[in-house]
Amino acid sequence: MVARRNVVAVVEDDPILRVAVEALLTGCGYTVRTYASAGEFLGAAAASQPACIVTDVELGEISGVEMARELADCGIEVPIIFMTGSSDPEVRRQAMVLGCVAYLNKPFPPQRLIELVEAVTQDQCARADQRRIIAARDTLH
Repeated sequence: MVARRNVVAVVEDDPILRVAVEALLTGCGYTVRTYASAGEFLGAAAASQPACIVTDVELGEISGVEMARELADCGIEVPIIFMTGSSDPEVRRQAMVLGCVAYLNKPFPPQRLIELVEAVTQDQCARADQRRIIAARDTLH
C-alpha cells in the first residue's frame, strides 16, 4: 500500500503537461495519479486521498477553483497547488480564499513545483505524526 504522503493527484486537461508533471513528480519518488478533468478527479477524490493536488485552473466544464470549492463543501481538506496560464486577479483571489498553498503562473520552473510538493507533503507527514503522538499520549492517560 502506498503511503498517502507520497500520493500526488495531478488534474490537468492538457495531456502533454499532465504527462510532463507526472514524469517530473514520479522522478522525485512520488506516486502520481492523473486526471484529465475536475469531474474525473471529484469522482475519485474520496478513494484516492492524495497528500496534495496539483491542478490547472482552467479545466473546462468545472474549473480548478470550482473543484476546490466542491472538495471543501464535502469536507475534503487537501492542500492544492494551482497552475494557470491566466493572470486574472479575481481567479487568484478566489483560489487564495479556498486556501490554496501556491498559485503558479505557466510557464514555471519545474524545480519550483518540486519544492512546493515537497514542502506540502512534509507538512502533511509532520501533522500526521503529531496526531499519532497525541493519540498515543491520550491512550496512555
